[in-house]
Amino acid sequence: MGSCASCGAGGCGTAEVRVPGLQRLGLRPGTWDGIVALAGNPNTGKSTVFNRLTGLRQHTGNWPGKTIARAEGGFAYRGRRYRLIDLPGTYSLLSASPDEEVARDFILFGRPDVVVVVTDATALERNLNLALQVLQITERVVVCLNLTDEARALGVEVDVAGLSEDLGVPVVPCVAREGEGMIALLDAVHGVSVGEIECRPRRLKLSVPGLTGALDRLTSLVTGAFGDLPQARWVALRLLHGDRRITEAVRTGEIARLGAAVPAESGARS
Repeated sequence: MGSCASCGAGGCGTAEVRVPGLQRLGLRPGTWDGIVALAGNPNTGKSTVFNRLTGLRQHTGNWPGKTIARAEGGFAYRGRRYRLIDLPGTYSLLSASPDEEVARDFILFGRPDVVVVVTDATALERNLNLALQVLQITERVVVCLNLTDEARALGVEVDVAGLSEDLGVPVVPCVAREGEGMIALLDAVHGVSVGEIECRPRRLKLSVPGLTGALDRLTSLVTGAFGDLPQARWVALRLLHGDRRITEAVRTGEIARLGAAVPAESGARS
């Protein structure tokens, strides 16, 4: 099947492939039991995964207050309904661009139940940079190792079990445009969402002398100022790093409103 420029390397996933147990809910999932975010570098086939699970063809709108396209849909699997958010393709969460800012803010403050990081098996080393950044924010992660057919054609073999052990989260090999691996991906998402699968992510250790004490104190100040702010420790770390975007959001109080800015146009958690 051919690919189209709008869907990147993964193709648009328009061929119908039945996935047993999956109910595609399209644009209107109604009430949902969990929120799943799709993150990944551009051209990893992320949109193909979205289309495969929702039955849509990348129906997009815009993020509130942004000109950045947003795709949202839903699916049901094993008795649970999920709202699926396709985040902008990005190489990093360090907010060097509006796309990165949108992706980072949703993972930080949108409270997704699971973040699926879609990676390209032919360029895994580059793609894992984003995966490791996501793991610094949340442990509820599934890595979708997409385009494994192209990797095999290049003679690239990935030790999936070893990679999963090293990252501490499920890693699922897929060929999304053919529907290959979708059941395993759905099982991993469901397992992480309901707590059947325990994630123990590998995280970079903070070994800078004096940093831990300063980070603890600043985290306490952030929590005291903004109450139940998700990922307060990560926010404090970015403040210490001199992140201008986070610093401005804290100074103006915008940081407290970011969670409320998450789009919720099609229902609510049941």
